[in-house]
Amino acid sequence: MMQRLIHILWPSFLVAGVADIVFTTLFDPLNLVYDGEALFDDRIGAYTFGFFVFWLLGIASSATTCYFQRSADEINRCPLPPPDRPEGCPKRDTGGCC
Repeated sequence: MMQRLIHILWPSFLVAGVADIVFTTLFDPLNLVYDGEALFDDRIGAYTFGFFVFWLLGIASSATTCYFQRSADEINRCPLPPPDRPEGCPKRDTGGCC
């Protein structure tokens, strides 16, 4: 579990760092305006907010990739032992997967 978490967080952290560098190079956050008002009062706060937004997007992307790398057996495996499976489960008596 810890290895899967590292596989999600570390690449997303690196991508967030690069995205934040590109963002800070191309945009001055004090010039970003919504509905006639500036979105941020100071640059450091805007860069920090941007980094965490980019990191969350990277986490979502990496987590989706890890999810789709799972095999069908991992996804469809029944977590319950045979005696605890619900009535009517076809694999309750045989011990196979639900």
